[in-house]
Amino acid sequence: MKIAILRFIILLIGLFLLTNVAWMWRVTATNPTVGFTIQAVISVCLILYALLFRKIPKILHIAIGILCLIPVVFALFLGFYGNVSNTDHTEDVVIVLGAGVHGERVSAPLARRLDTAIAYWNENPNAIIIVTGGLGNRASITEAEAMSRYLIARGIPPDRILLEDRSTTTYENLVFANEILSARFPDGFRSVLITNDFHIYRAVGTARQAGLDPNRLGAPTDWVTQPVNYFREMLAVLNFWLFQSLY
Repeated sequence: MKIAILRFIILLIGLFLLTNVAWMWRVTATNPTVGFTIQAVISVCLILYALLFRKIPKILHIAIGILCLIPVVFALFLGFYGNVSNTDHTEDVVIVLGAGVHGERVSAPLARRLDTAIAYWNENPNAIIIVTGGLGNRASITEAEAMSRYLIARGIPPDRILLEDRSTTTYENLVFANEILSARFPDGFRSVLITNDFHIYRAVGTARQAGLDPNRLGAPTDWVTQPVNYFREMLAVLNFWLFQSLY
């Protein structure tokens, strides 16, 4: 009975992940990314594991259990780090990392980042907000411009917003932002970095390589997008640890 319940749970998880990645692929209207591919492969493996459960030796069950535990713990670490902020709401600058823009409209993940920046600014209206990001593939204006328009439409004064609109990667976001801010604050400044919660850990590490030492404030991630984003981010963090690749 317990084995049947366990098989059912594993099968259910596999089917959920497979349905989720298929739906995400469809609604995002984009080519498969690493996150999509990994999730699809893991989904199929879980489904096969559930179907062949009784034929698998006990020692292999233990190995599979340990293997499955590693990404779960990894994802929990990224989620915990990204959702525990160390901002004190007295920083001079809010750095908001860019994300997708469709035409002139910010994507849902980017809107989450901007809404978090607005909530922060309402508590610390003395802060400057710098929005970052150049021209993306599906955008007709730069990410920075789209972000600036979003903030202004929601009550942020234009004179409290700086634009970094040349970058194409997270590393460039932060390097170019640092150049602009160093000119604006020649005596130094304190900053808080905002991006989606799953991305915070790697973003802070990249910021330090770009010459910044920001506090962190994670923006929430819609639950339906979490599997794809976390699978991709785990690989990205491993790459960052092993090769210090900046992207």
